[in-house]
Parts: sequence; C-alpha cells; structure tokens
Amino acid sequence: MSHRAGPHFLQIPGPSNVPGRILRAIERPTIDHRGPTFQALAKEALTKIRPIFQTTEPVIIFPSSGTGAWEAALVNTLSPGDRVLMYETGQFSTLWEELARRVGLEPELIAGDWRGGVRADVIEERLTADTGHEIKAVCIVHNETSTGATSKVADVRAAIDRAKHPALFLVDTISGLASADYKHDEWGVDVTITGSQKGLMLPPGLGFNAVSKKAVEASKSSRSLRSYWDWSGQLANNPTGNFPYTPATNLLYGLIEACDMLMDEGLDNVFARHERHAEATRRAVATWGLETQCLEPSEHSPVLTGVVMPDGIDADAVRGVILENYDMSLGAGLGKVKGKMFRIGHLGDFNDLMLMGTLSGVEMGLAVAGVPHAKGGVQAAMDYLTGNA
Repeated sequence: MSHRAGPHFLQIPGPSNVPGRILRAIERPTIDHRGPTFQALAKEALTKIRPIFQTTEPVIIFPSSGTGAWEAALVNTLSPGDRVLMYETGQFSTLWEELARRVGLEPELIAGDWRGGVRADVIEERLTADTGHEIKAVCIVHNETSTGATSKVADVRAAIDRAKHPALFLVDTISGLASADYKHDEWGVDVTITGSQKGLMLPPGLGFNAVSKKAVEASKSSRSLRSYWDWSGQLANNPTGNFPYTPATNLLYGLIEACDMLMDEGLDNVFARHERHAEATRRAVATWGLETQCLEPSEHSPVLTGVVMPDGIDADAVRGVILENYDMSLGAGLGKVKGKMFRIGHLGDFNDLMLMGTLSGVEMGLAVAGVPHAKGGVQAAMDYLTGNA
C-alpha cells in the first residue's frame, strides 16, 4: 500500500513525538541572529531552560546532538591524559567512554551487567582508594536509554563526598531530563548533559551543558584543544542574548514553547505522569510473562521499558512484525543486548490513550510474531491506569 491510514506510532525512547505547539513555534520565519529580536529570544530561552535543570547556574546551548554535548563537557573541564572514572550501565555509558578515549583522556570503566544503575558504594570504594586524587572526574549516565535503568545521582554525589574526593561530577541525562526528576544544583552536579529530542519534546539539534562554578573554573585551566565546543565564547556572549556562531534559531523558538509547556503542567506533575505510565507498562510486561531488562525495582526508568524476549526469539524480528502490521516503531536492543530485547518509549508529550494504543500494538505483535506469552497485559495496564487516575 502507498498510504497507511492514521498516524505512525513513534514509541522509541527518543526522538520523541513533537507536539503541535512546538512544531508551530519552530515554523516561524527565520530572523537575523545578530539583531535585537533574536537577542530577546535567546535571553528568554537561556532563562527558561534553567528551571528545567533545576539550576540557577548557566546552561550552555550548542547546535548539536547529545554526543556533541558529551564532548563539550569533557574537553572544557579536563586535559589530555586525565583519568576519569566511568560506570558501565549500558550502551550509552560505553559510547561515552569511547569518546573520552578519542579526546585523549584515560577513562576507567567499572564493569556492569546492563541490568541496573550505578552502584554508589562501588564509586565510593574506588575514590577512597585513589589517595593521590589522580581521578579528575566521575562520569555517569542518569537514565540509561539502552536498558531502562535510572541511576541514583544523589547517592553518587554522596559517595563522592564521603570519599572526600575533589573529582568533578559529570552526568548524562540526555534521555532523563524533563521526564525523570533531576536536580542539578541540589545534587551537586558539575556538568549536566542533555539533548533536545527526548523529554524536551523537540527535534534533534540542540545539546546542553548545565555548568557549576567549579566546572567553569576547571575550564579555565583545561589544556584540551577546543574551538566549536569552547564554553568561554558562549559564557561571554550569552548574557547579551548572543552566540559566538550561528545558533539553531528556530529550535530556540521551540525550546521556549517546550519550557512553557513543562512549567504549565508543573514538573512534579510531569514526573508523576511518566512514573505512572512506566508502572502501567511494567504491569503489562509482567502479565505477558516477560522480563524487563532492568531488574532493580527502585531503578526502573520512567522514560522507557526494556522488554526481554524468550531464548530463541529475535527481538528485532518481533519489532519488524509490529512495524509491518501496526505501523509502530519500537526501540532496538543495542550493543550487548541487540536482538535480545526491544524498548518501549513512554516519554514526552504522552497520555493514557497513547500508552494503551502502544501496549495494544505490542500485545498483538507478540501474538502475530509467535512469541510465547500470556494474554491480558493491556488489561492489566488499563486496570492500573483507571485505578490510579
């Protein structure tokens, strides 16, 4: 068929669906990025993004993907040869470790099993043993998009403090911000990294670094080569509503709209909505008799749910069946879990009926693909949602 009726269901864990309000904001005419209209726009965007990070410190915005924001965080705060402590929670933590090596750092990756989040006690033990303070930064992923595990950032901060270690604390919340509770200031994070295409409900194209005073001071002595990613040009220009190079003007229109939508709903309500949809999804998975990739209940992600397939079942083939029959995209398993699980995204501009459509498509797809499972997952989710309106 050349045409399929109805909307495509985009249920990957980002890029998420872009609401009509944001699309209409982005489609405004392009303006002079050196003129007064843009300066007012930039000041508004740079002001309104801060409460989303729950910070009063600067938030630097790059025309980039989240990967660019990763690199910016590293090259502004660290120097070639610096040792950094990282924790393997899934595919994105390992990719960040690879990037750290490429920019000349010496990362130490604590091995993990991809079934949960960061173990704060392991971080504390390693930092306590580093009596010479050779480790210059601790880098973790808040919400591991490849597995559906959310790490306890505040616990890691407490572990660093108990070890009395001066290391910088860098956190990737690319898939967590604006979907899972995140407190940059309260949790003592030095650099928070995110992108536009997930909880912020925008298309890809903006990368963010929220930076502490300690991080800005570290950037002044960093010996890493940088130009495009240099914070100094941004921090010097942003207060007057300017950027050191051409910004993604129309995405900034969308960012302001996204921040307004989030604050109008209220961040606590946003987080509660995501938690509710995640719990309903997990109840469906349990009723089907399947296992979630994240095994630690206190670390289940409110952003996505990883669904493990029975032995001998190709998760990518199941995704293909669902796409062909029900026009719904689900997230693939990545890295070590490729073909073993798929990911259901339930983030961003998302409501109960969208979730029920998603889970219905999954349950029908499991049947068509011949995956052994019990019926009733959709009903279990529906019962939870109606009982917890």
